[in-house]
Amino acid sequence: MTRALLILCALCVSAVKTEAAAKPNILFIAIDDLNDWVGCLGGHPQARTPNIDRLAASGVLFTNAHCPAPACNPSRTAIFTGMSPHRSGLYRNNQSMREVLPKVELLPKTFSRAGWWAGGSGKMLHYFIDARSWDEYFPKKESENPFPRTLYPKKRPVSIPREPWQYVETDWAALDATDEEYGGDVLVADWVGKQLAKKHDQPFFLACGIYRPHEPWFVPKKYFEPFSLEKIQLPPGYKADDLEDLPPEGKRRGPNRYFAHIRKHEQWKPAVQGYLASIYFADAMLGRVLDALEQGPNADNTIVVLWSDHGWHLGEKQHWQKFTAWRVCTRVPLIMRVPKGTSGVCSKPVSLLSLAPTLTQLAGLPPHKNHHGPSLVPLLKNPKAKWPHVALTHLAQPGSFSLSAERYRYIRYAGGGEELYDIKNDPYEWNNLAGKNAHAATLERMRALRPKKFAPAAVPSLASMPSLKWVPLKTNAKAPASKPAGGSFDVIFINRRQRPVQLFWMTLEGGRKHYATIEPGKTKRQQTRPGAVWQIAEATAAAKPLGFFRVDDRAAKAIVPK
Repeated sequence: MTRALLILCALCVSAVKTEAAAKPNILFIAIDDLNDWVGCLGGHPQARTPNIDRLAASGVLFTNAHCPAPACNPSRTAIFTGMSPHRSGLYRNNQSMREVLPKVELLPKTFSRAGWWAGGSGKMLHYFIDARSWDEYFPKKESENPFPRTLYPKKRPVSIPREPWQYVETDWAALDATDEEYGGDVLVADWVGKQLAKKHDQPFFLACGIYRPHEPWFVPKKYFEPFSLEKIQLPPGYKADDLEDLPPEGKRRGPNRYFAHIRKHEQWKPAVQGYLASIYFADAMLGRVLDALEQGPNADNTIVVLWSDHGWHLGEKQHWQKFTAWRVCTRVPLIMRVPKGTSGVCSKPVSLLSLAPTLTQLAGLPPHKNHHGPSLVPLLKNPKAKWPHVALTHLAQPGSFSLSAERYRYIRYAGGGEELYDIKNDPYEWNNLAGKNAHAATLERMRALRPKKFAPAAVPSLASMPSLKWVPLKTNAKAPASKPAGGSFDVIFINRRQRPVQLFWMTLEGGRKHYATIEPGKTKRQQTRPGAVWQIAEATAAAKPLGFFRVDDRAAKAIVPK
């Protein structure tokens, strides 16, 4: 080989290395179910989040960021696909992402195809990994289980009696364990930290899913200790009569059985304590990750993004959990730090839907056809730049949504009910202005910004639905009475027997009411509520009971065995 050819080859290799080095790494951090109880957002005066705060001080803190949906599955699907729920048709937790969107490309795959190594750990999607989208995962991507071993109490529930309709993870307690004994997010943070501590031959897209403060709020007791139960402050956004000026749809969505149950058992302050402790724990895990990045070889060329999939109610609007269009549930922490980029605070209304187009633009990749949100790059350069966009958050029913502008928020329900709030003067949304003549012009402006079309919600297949437990009955035994509570949904009864069966609803007094006869191999879709009991009996004159199903807190299938 001639000397000139050797020099040419060396120059080519050098150019390739330089190009690879110029491609930024991406550290993509999700903290589950985190509302604005963060120091830099001021959501609760007792919140301890030193690591989130230090990240915010070094990047752009978006104080008016909102989730695409107030539920894990539609929000995370929108973030990873870049597709808004009102265009994809995926609005709910009980829909399967790969059933609704079988071929859509997720963000890690987009980067992997472009030459990045795509790795991740912990919960990034809704309780599955989607192995085909990643190069490597912890736990193993083939398991499709994103959770490493985690310590839980042997006897549960710990904190509050469990009702039939109650989500099994509504529970909290301080655990007598070290971080390493606890596992869970500790193992996630340590695995991610190991990836950040080493050099890579390729740029990386590295995802870190921190599960707390998602329920249950079990974390080592050292994270509870700073929050003395006697000094716990209740949510600053709580107001006892906060439902009087809401439309009927809002009044129905506000009060729920969880908050009443928690107050009945005098567990409001202990629950707030558990949430604060879980946030403090999640922040400590973030600290491990940030330390590994800053002490390793990748600090100068890594974009850091921190987000939460949605907020969380702890009594505001008489509500517990999520699934609402109010600001306490839609507003989320969002921080982006770009190497050698601007730092500051941005109050423009932004959506997590914008993360995918923002990251591809920062990485120099072409725009993706499925990315529906505007890129945040102009705001990363200048947090006060002109921004003509609003942020949409979609509820489970197509046509029900909230719309966040810089000062005002507008909520519309599919039934036509409306709410309007002036966030500058009413950050907790205590005063609905939708019916006030003085705000009629603002209401019209906000109405004009709403979507014109909503994709119908894709119907989940039977295969993707959870199964209710079949409880067989002995001769002369009786199914328990129903104790219904909460909103209605469908359960699909499937008769796998060789003979017809009868479907009875167990009344509140313990009697039974006939609803249908289900032929062999056939199904019956039945509207019901959490806590309802449905008895299956022989299709004979005697109607001998065979067994029963107790309805859980979501749509499901109920299989009558052979």
